[in-house]
Amino acid sequence: MPGDVLVSVDNQPVDAHNLEATVSRMRGEAGTEVTLGVMRHGEQVPIRFALTRAEVQVHTVSGEYLGNGLGYIRLSGFAETTPRELLAVTGSLRREAGKKLLGVVLDLRGNPGGVLDAAVQVADAFLAGGLIVRGTGRVRQARFEQYAHSGDELEDVPAVVLVNGGSASASEIVAGALQDHHRARIVGERTYGKGSVQTVMPLGEGRALKLTTSRYLTPSGRSINGIGIDPDVVVHNTDPKREYHGAGGAVALRDDAQLLEAIKLISYDSIAVS
Repeated sequence: MPGDVLVSVDNQPVDAHNLEATVSRMRGEAGTEVTLGVMRHGEQVPIRFALTRAEVQVHTVSGEYLGNGLGYIRLSGFAETTPRELLAVTGSLRREAGKKLLGVVLDLRGNPGGVLDAAVQVADAFLAGGLIVRGTGRVRQARFEQYAHSGDELEDVPAVVLVNGGSASASEIVAGALQDHHRARIVGERTYGKGSVQTVMPLGEGRALKLTTSRYLTPSGRSINGIGIDPDVVVHNTDPKREYHGAGGAVALRDDAQLLEAIKLISYDSIAVS
């Protein structure tokens, strides 16, 4: 509740100047217990809560059927579970459509990135083949190439991708791959431009050196870092808060100019292929 203050973990006081130590003590194996002491306004002594630890399930994919064979898929991040969630959401959209999906809007706005392998698998879901991303660096371990494979759920579905200045890293890998393969048109604003891998080298006595050891390149060889991905269709959103986050959100679909443009484009594309 507002005003509550965490004062102890397993009866040991919390150090307000060492948050990492407090978080570390709260973490543990799923199924084990931890006791939190909370000081609440109006109480003279801390209230103790005995909690059982469990794995945190963070859902990164949501979807909505928009009608007329069109689906909307939003990715808030790229976690290890993201590819499985995408597959489940796609199946749900197909069932709601009652037939083959005619088009999909993939919303990556405000998506800061995450797990590289998840981004590769998401791009692979839309691509029947070809290079997805290349890593380049001085050492052999920093150089790699990731390719798409045929047989995925969304390979035959027309797609438009939404991006903005908050789309970074893994989001840019997906957007860049689909753009370079002319698999999807990109709508919105230039992405953040985070396309590098940093390696931390400890120096001792609490010091460390952070080195950029690899950079991500799109299939055509474009560098993402410091540049970003330019959309095919630029649509500026004057108010970042006016983004549609699903039917239960605070913003109506009709008030999201970028999404409306994406739906218009995907509608044209679906008519062209149907």
